[in-house]
Amino acid sequence: MTDLLILLAVSLAVSAVGWKYFIYFFSLGYGYGVAALAVTMGVMYHADLTLSTVALLAMLFIFGIRLGTYLLVRERKAAAYRKILYDPSLQKKKPVGVVVSVWLFCAILYVAQVSPVAFRLMNTAAGAEVGDLWAWIGAAVALCGILLETFADMQKSAAKKRNSKRFVDTGLYRIVRCPNYLGEVVIWTGVLLSGIGVGLVWWQWLIVAIGYIGIIYVMFSGARRLELRQNEVYGSDPEYQAYVKKTPILIPLLPIYSVARYEWLSA
Repeated sequence: MTDLLILLAVSLAVSAVGWKYFIYFFSLGYGYGVAALAVTMGVMYHADLTLSTVALLAMLFIFGIRLGTYLLVRERKAAAYRKILYDPSLQKKKPVGVVVSVWLFCAILYVAQVSPVAFRLMNTAAGAEVGDLWAWIGAAVALCGILLETFADMQKSAAKKRNSKRFVDTGLYRIVRCPNYLGEVVIWTGVLLSGIGVGLVWWQWLIVAIGYIGIIYVMFSGARRLELRQNEVYGSDPEYQAYVKKTPILIPLLPIYSVARYEWLSA
């Protein structure tokens, strides 16, 4: 439990960037927080690392650094995203209790998300017999998710350069409307799989479940926010209406084309 508290302290420290701009709790604090947790776990368990766990930590670090840097660069270069970031409603002074609650929630969630890898290392250090197979499978799945998210972001940036006023429906966006969020679902599914076969006890499984269910909720919540924004901008466009009626919002082959009406996804 002490090790988890150390990880939580690191997560809180990095997530504190959200005290500057509230949205950073969910963006820079998220990406760089995951990367910092990967480094921390590598240092804490350096004597027990194997090639498979190094691969898992590398996936977490690459994901976090890529996402955090992408979001930072996007903010600096794209006026549309700066407008979102500095939106008066986001910068309106929030009660300290709300900010603290969000800070704690984010920091705890990020630790829970990486917990399958943490418990693999923790249980190995405690002398448990832990196989490498699911670690390799998890790392491979996570790598697929990182590539999917990266290509989705690249394709969207390229499409917006060609026509900033049109919605994106090319490349991976022909498969689902939020392929970058799908990439994250794949990444964290890989991390989840890496926790198989490491002798998790019930409370460890509980933390793992909270992390996985939490990030799936966050991804669907993000997809809902994007859908609502796009409905405002493109709702009167017949091409957009045809696109959303035939393209799942997040999961391929799963016929969920809209989540706008699900207010419980508001976050």
